Order: sequence, then C-alpha cells, then structure tokens
Amino acid sequence: MSGEQTVFVVDDDAAVRDSLSWLIKSVGLKVETFGSAQEFLAAVDKKKAGCVVLDVRMPGMSGLELQEKLGAEKILLPVIIITGHGDVPMAVRAVKSGAFDFIEKPFNDQVLLDRIQQALKRDVETRKVEGHRSEVSTKLALLTPREREVLDLVVAGNPNKVIAAQLGISCRTVEIHRGRVMEKMEANSLSDLVRLGLTSGLF
Repeated sequence: MSGEQTVFVVDDDAAVRDSLSWLIKSVGLKVETFGSAQEFLAAVDKKKAGCVVLDVRMPGMSGLELQEKLGAEKILLPVIIITGHGDVPMAVRAVKSGAFDFIEKPFNDQVLLDRIQQALKRDVETRKVEGHRSEVSTKLALLTPREREVLDLVVAGNPNKVIAAQLGISCRTVEIHRGRVMEKMEANSLSDLVRLGLTSGLF
C-alpha cells in the first residue's frame, strides 16, 4: 500500500526539505515537498493517500493552523509535526487536537522513518473505515422514512409485534418493511444489519 501513498513535507527551509526528501525516498516512499502551508493547501488532493510531515513554525500559516485547516476541510491525512525545544507545548496541543505525533529536533532519522510508516498505516486504516461509512451512508439514503424507523427499532432489538404497536401498523407491514430494509442494506441476516450499524456508527 505504501507505494500508493505520498509523504507530504511542508517546511519553509529548503535545506530541510531537501534533506527530508532524500531520507524518505531512501526507503522507497514517494515524497512531495512544499515551502509553505498555503502552497500545500493549494496543491493537495483530498483523495491522495499518505501523511504530512510539517514544521510547527513557518511564516504565514503555522503548522498548527495548517493542521486545523486540514481538519476543517475533511482532509484526513495523519500529521507528524517537527518541532524545536521551545515549541514542545505547542506540539503537545497539536497532538491533543488530532495530530498523529510530534518529533523534537534534533531527531534520529530512523525514529522519523518509523513514525512515518506508522502514520501511513494509520492512513490506510482510516480510509477503510471512511470507505465503509460512505457505503453504509449511501445504502441508508435509499431507505424511505418509514423503513428507517423500522430499521432503528429492529436494531434496538424490538420484535415485530412491538414495532407494529409503536408505529401503528400491522405485523405483516413490518415484515414487508424489514424485507425491504434487508434488501437495500444488502444484509443477509439481522446480525449483518447490527454489524453494519456497529462498524459504521451511523445507526
């Protein structure tokens, strides 16, 4: 999977960009470098997989502001922040706000490479979850309001008689709605239906 991913390096220091680019390429990873947060935002493709390695202190938009902007724009790339000693409290705040990790200068090359590999793995996992959520969300959109009501009551563990009484419809009508829900959600059993809800968190 790493061959399909890109490590995005964002740092205003050209020498640092070149050094990081060489290091990351040395282990067979794809790299793209940017001299500012604005330059990165203008070029980034939301669909591209990978991670971001960025300096916390940059002219214009800082690394922390870039991280916030990525979150606001639903760009899910894991962020590794490179920080100087005086920036550690800032970096800690960034991690609490969702950054994958921070690495303090001067850093060991292997430590950085290890964290990049872990961030790339996280990116794969996140995209799988988001892909699943998107699929389930698309299926849910096919349900009528009544079918959605039946789905919620079924997943809550209610038998047909209780659902019929709550919705003021016959048991036979509940069975018909359940059948349509199962078909639209592409679930073969009630346990499949429950699993879809648990793994997506959408119902």
